[in-house]
Amino acid sequence: MKVTGPSFVSNDELGFGRGLVWMALSMISFIGMSIGSRELASSLSIQQVLFFRALVGLIIILVLARKLLPEVREKKMLRLHFIRNIMHFTAQYFWTIGVVFLPLASVFALEFTMPIWVAFFAWLILGERLTGPRLLATIGGFVGVLVIVRPGISMVDPASMFVLLAAAGYGLSLICVKQLTQQCSAGAIVVWMILIQLPLGFVLALTDWEPVHWHTLPWMVLAGAGALSAHFCQAQALRILDASVVIPIDFLRVPMAAIVGYYAYGEFIDVWVLLGGAIILFSNYQAVMTDRRNRAA
Repeated sequence: MKVTGPSFVSNDELGFGRGLVWMALSMISFIGMSIGSRELASSLSIQQVLFFRALVGLIIILVLARKLLPEVREKKMLRLHFIRNIMHFTAQYFWTIGVVFLPLASVFALEFTMPIWVAFFAWLILGERLTGPRLLATIGGFVGVLVIVRPGISMVDPASMFVLLAAAGYGLSLICVKQLTQQCSAGAIVVWMILIQLPLGFVLALTDWEPVHWHTLPWMVLAGAGALSAHFCQAQALRILDASVVIPIDFLRVPMAAIVGYYAYGEFIDVWVLLGGAIILFSNYQAVMTDRRNRAA
């Protein structure tokens, strides 16, 4: 008879760890998507950026994920797919405007007014329990964001307002994704995203078409692959973790974006970015440890 040693890691802990890995991959992918989108927007219209991002995603799906097509043909929760993607496409358009005209750290910081919407919609629509640790993590993360950007008169411009509108749209879109994961795989959710948003992007791109050159191809691939990977990984994380857990962790995109902005575009990083990042990390660490202790009790 085979004798096995004691298990030191519970299934809950393994699942939580997998959720964290998916979130880390999602954050890296979002950063890659933002860089590719910014570079594309230097020679193409924003409408074209959205179109080519979706087009690259479709090519990747046809090459690597054709096995998902039978599930897509079932058309599960089709109405919710359309609602989610119309909201997401609109938010994505506003967000891309911010990526073009604001420092990357500022874009991601302003985007993270989204947890307020996510917490509200998760409670209202999904019936998720908003525990004290998760609420404190969200508040702490938002405080960290404010420390990083120190919003003042210079932040109040049209691009900032567009990013704030995008945050509200992303919040509701994320709740839709959480609902979709009940019957649809993460892959199918991403496929429907491409199938719905590609024609939307094409129609809009025709209204402001700029000549396309070969040197933009690598940035198209980065933006398209990053977008596909980011949403797939985020959907996978949402299958494992509550939305109100995922979003506080996602705050880490802000210091990551600040570092990338510094090295890629010479965007200045000062002590406030480091302090804000520390607040974000500490608040999330406290929430994670408290949740783990509560599950173990």
